[in-house]
Amino acid sequence: MKGMIIDMAIKNDQFNQILREYDNKQFNNKFQLDKRREEVFKRIPELKELEDEIISLAASSGRSALFGDDTKLKELKKTTSRLINKQKALLTSHGYPVDYLQTHYECDKCQDTGFIGNDKCNCFKQAIADLIYDASNIRQDLERENFKHFSYDYYSDDYIDETTGLSPLSNIRKIVALSKSFIKHFNKNHDNLLFMGNTGVGKTFLANCIAKELLDLGHTVIYLTSFRLFDILEKNKFGKNIDDAPIVANQFNYILDCDLLIIDDLGTELNNSFITSQLYLIINERLLKQKATLISTNLSLENLNTNYSERVYSRIISNYTICRIFGEDIRLHKAINNL
Repeated sequence: MKGMIIDMAIKNDQFNQILREYDNKQFNNKFQLDKRREEVFKRIPELKELEDEIISLAASSGRSALFGDDTKLKELKKTTSRLINKQKALLTSHGYPVDYLQTHYECDKCQDTGFIGNDKCNCFKQAIADLIYDASNIRQDLERENFKHFSYDYYSDDYIDETTGLSPLSNIRKIVALSKSFIKHFNKNHDNLLFMGNTGVGKTFLANCIAKELLDLGHTVIYLTSFRLFDILEKNKFGKNIDDAPIVANQFNYILDCDLLIIDDLGTELNNSFITSQLYLIINERLLKQKATLISTNLSLENLNTNYSERVYSRIISNYTICRIFGEDIRLHKAINNL
């Protein structure tokens, strides 16, 4: 039932657009495979002969299975396996990867169909989320803000922070290692992260690095600034009669159910009792569902307690790994260097 509700949040033409994109992926996969086959068969004719033999054996195997001839079926499978290994050896001996004559998918889980059986693949769910949240902007950011482009050059090793006993450089190295461990064990640990620090020290950049890695692994990720998050929550609570109420309701469902929710810049919104209660709801529900959450904030732990209540503070302290990032304002540093 929940899956049906999610589909109602996007229009039919949007849903069909996603399906067309999967059709295009499959067409392109076949086109690329045909090009590789034409190239390699021209260069290594023996490969085509082997493939013809394998196809013939597959037909014979089908007949043997149909008539229950297990002995013949075992022989055919053994011969087929030997021919496939010979194919692979020929490919590698000519400098090709062993999977050169196999279809290459963007998503190996669903083989670019969008579905695993009757269930939507995570890549399809993320495509829906991208439409609902207009996530194209964050995806563009991820092309620039990822571990490949992460630089330690902006973090000094010249002084020691009294609270942590670490230099900014040593501290960020530790947090990056922790972030990569968070990604590596994402499926089983259900951890949560709190990135704290002043403006411009790299909290959002590092959150985007994590988002990029998890998206590439096929997980659903929703990134929202705190202002955008609470705007959705307010509309979901009080906007039952607005035209886009079904979409808002579905945004709320995705906030609760996505694999990773990133709440960026917590504390920049105008706080009140409604905000506090909704923040507790999101944090608590996602903990109960064992869904990971990453929060970044300029606030100290003391300010989190003061601004959002003891209940929110307690949930964060008890269930989040707290990472304090410190150093110079990287944005300011880049702006000065670009003058």
